[in-house]
Amino acid sequence: MRALLFGTALAFAATTAMADDPMTNFYGNTVITKTPNGESHSHYKQDGTMDAALSGPMGSITLTGTWKIDDKGNLCRTYSNLPPGVPMQNPLCTPWGPHNVGDSWTITLGDQTRNVTLVKGIQ
Repeated sequence: MRALLFGTALAFAATTAMADDPMTNFYGNTVITKTPNGESHSHYKQDGTMDAALSGPMGSITLTGTWKIDDKGNLCRTYSNLPPGVPMQNPLCTPWGPHNVGDSWTITLGDQTRNVTLVKGIQ
């Protein structure tokens, strides 16, 4: 009986944590975003920092910075090392929500659709 109660409490705690932090399943995993211009692999840490490796026709770059969820539920990334001439908003805010490893979804930013997948581990 004690084990059943403990298991139920753990399941409730995990569900509550996800409701409190929509990024819970992203920590320790990789967000792969594909656009017609290339691909990025992003990693979000619980302390509000992140990194991203971008590759495309103009080459590859690695970005670092911070992230937060704004009051509209958007994920906003502020890059600390965005090279001059890279045509990217800073901060870059996109619609967001909780996802599980293995989920795929699309994000529209301006006139461009991005295909996004959350995969297990750091890739």
